Amino acid sequence: MAFPLLLLLLLLSFVFKAANVQPRSSTIEPGSSLSPNNNSYLLSESGEFAFGFYRYENGYSVGIWFENIPQKTVVWTANRDDPPFTVDSTLLFTEGRLIVRQKQGQKVLIDGVANATSASVLDSGNFVLYSSSATIWQSFGYPTDTILPGQRLVVEGKLVSDVSDTNHTSGKFLILMQGDGNLVQYPVGAVESGFGYWNSETYTAGNGVSLNLESDGLLYLQNASGFNIKSINKVNALGKPIYRATIDTDGIFRLYSRSSNRSGDWITEWSSLDNKCDPVGLCGENSYCVLMEGEPVCQCPPRFNYIDEEQKGLGCRKNYSLDACMRKNDQTLDFFELTGSSWKASDAYLNFTSRTKNNCRMECLRNCDCDAALYNNQSCKMLKLPLRFGRKETSGDTITLLKIGGEFAGPGTGKRKRPRKRKLRMDILITSLVSTCSMLALIVVAAIGFLKYRSRVREYEQILQTVNNRVAEDVALKSFTFEELKDATNNFVDEIGKGAYGTVFRGVISNGNGERTVAIKRLEKVVTEGERDFKNEMRAIGITHHKNLVRLLGYCYDGTNRLLVYEYMKNGSLADFFFISKLKINWEGRVEIVLNIARGLCYLHEECETQIIHCDIKPENILMDDKGNAKIADFGLAKLLMPNQSKTYTGIRGTRGYVAPEWHQNLAITVKADVYSFGIMLFEIVCCRRSVEADVPENEQVLTHWVYDCFKANEVEKLVRNEEVPKSKFERIVKVGLWCTQYEASSRPSMKKVTLMLEGTVNIPDPPLLSSCVNSP
Repeated sequence: MAFPLLLLLLLLSFVFKAANVQPRSSTIEPGSSLSPNNNSYLLSESGEFAFGFYRYENGYSVGIWFENIPQKTVVWTANRDDPPFTVDSTLLFTEGRLIVRQKQGQKVLIDGVANATSASVLDSGNFVLYSSSATIWQSFGYPTDTILPGQRLVVEGKLVSDVSDTNHTSGKFLILMQGDGNLVQYPVGAVESGFGYWNSETYTAGNGVSLNLESDGLLYLQNASGFNIKSINKVNALGKPIYRATIDTDGIFRLYSRSSNRSGDWITEWSSLDNKCDPVGLCGENSYCVLMEGEPVCQCPPRFNYIDEEQKGLGCRKNYSLDACMRKNDQTLDFFELTGSSWKASDAYLNFTSRTKNNCRMECLRNCDCDAALYNNQSCKMLKLPLRFGRKETSGDTITLLKIGGEFAGPGTGKRKRPRKRKLRMDILITSLVSTCSMLALIVVAAIGFLKYRSRVREYEQILQTVNNRVAEDVALKSFTFEELKDATNNFVDEIGKGAYGTVFRGVISNGNGERTVAIKRLEKVVTEGERDFKNEMRAIGITHHKNLVRLLGYCYDGTNRLLVYEYMKNGSLADFFFISKLKINWEGRVEIVLNIARGLCYLHEECETQIIHCDIKPENILMDDKGNAKIADFGLAKLLMPNQSKTYTGIRGTRGYVAPEWHQNLAITVKADVYSFGIMLFEIVCCRRSVEADVPENEQVLTHWVYDCFKANEVEKLVRNEEVPKSKFERIVKVGLWCTQYEASSRPSMKKVTLMLEGTVNIPDPPLLSSCVNSP
């Protein structure tokens, strides 16, 4: 009797064990449930991904994670910002919905779905709800901080970082697929163009662009037509690793890989940023980011304490208080100076020109509202606390002057300790009074004379200051904030031009002597150079002064925004004159325009302190002032060369039809590339037509070929029908153009030589046959 009973118990034990080791399902059916209490979850068919409850702080969340690796990396969380569930919670599939039931009540896990018949976690990591066999909802459409191979981030889709590695609620940073086709990273709550800290530089890609991750690890942007418009990273073809792309808690977007054999840690294959202090807003209010051994550390200025020592990224608060306004010699005030720093400059409530750092400091000291001042290149910006988006930059030029409690100011007080009074001897007091009275008469007399003298000096200083202001306006390149230029253009509404690299808007700025109309070009391809390189390039361009160059008045380097402020030319471009308005300019006027352009280019190439190659000479970049002078505009494509550098290797720039042959041959680019473009435009100006036209006889369609044929046949008069021009002078101009458009760069003359030939001061030899290789004249 005992033996059969023992056998029955062993059989039941085997059945229960077998039930426990049965493989987990990848699908949940109506009436099924999952619970953290019994560690139940769904598993994809390959075992790669799991769906269910995972441990989160003091409770549980519902999400998807890599199951077959030790880290159990979470890639998606449902309702990530809700409080965690308790251990007694149950996920039920009932009435076509997923519901989490706990003692406090029940919650619908996925809103907007009420007729699901089943749900599965796939080998791709996608959790899908079905109605019959049709997909009605999928987690791939609602990512949190990660995308997986096969997943897309569509227009207006975003990834938001976690708070920490163990807290998967929404953190400080996001990456957004914008409607204009640009993929941009922002601090949460500041999705404005001025605060993006990384972008894919695809502003002009248009609507319908999506971010995609392939199974081989390629991150790329695809347009609405299905074309790959930009590959973000290079693919490592070794092995078959598993990939994920995540915006991490530090604000950097990274592509990770891991060996498919389930061993080893995640390896960073690509990251959006190298400097970990670059994410805007990494450190909280009144704190700034400093790199220490490559890692970001949030620091507080003197007399400030961390809000939370355990979470230093939350920011800092001051540990003192000051009266609303202090005298400039009050010892309760001091300044902490931080060199090479940056903050959110658009928070400034006052921006003015200050010749020295000390002047900026004194103005902040006198101003009751000023808590800090930012000084950079004679620009002083005053800010109030709290300061935002602070970071220390090794190459930055901005100096932060932070007004803090001084030596005598203790925590919580703005009053200084008073020195102990000492008794004064009466004889000393009487002697002092007599001496004071004796001196008073002399002082009054001297004061009257001094005041008269000072009055004259003040008048002189005012006159001198006015002159200096005008001189400064003539030579200084002003740095603008994005908000200033946004206001100047009334939020960029008056568009007056658009090119491949930016849009130009009309704006109005204050120049100290009233208002001035300017042209503001918003660069739509963010330059990759650092702030110092960008500003140095702008200053080099800013000191160029020539009557045939459009004057650069200022620039903006603010977040991802790069804008250039030029003098406004109300008569438009040369292209407007010749090809839009069809305005007929006589022969003499056209020759003068050619000379204007030649002189401007000669100045850029040979007379600037820093040689400048324009790289995009064309009629659209030649503007006309109200006196009929031609001025070269748009240095957006210009490549600066140092005095000891005569050539550069770079990608193709410029405009089709005007670029020199060497651009297409990947050869060194020199100033002779501008000479070629000038030659093409010279022909257009003197012949009053485009360089390529389709509605003319075939032999006339390409202007350079037709000019050469007419010159070779001694029939240059055919180039200017219905107009009487001096043939000898016209031939001279044509020969200059033919020399400028020689195929070999070394055969082309310099712009100085071109100018002399146009002015008639040097002889012009006949240009060679197209196949000839000769030296330049």
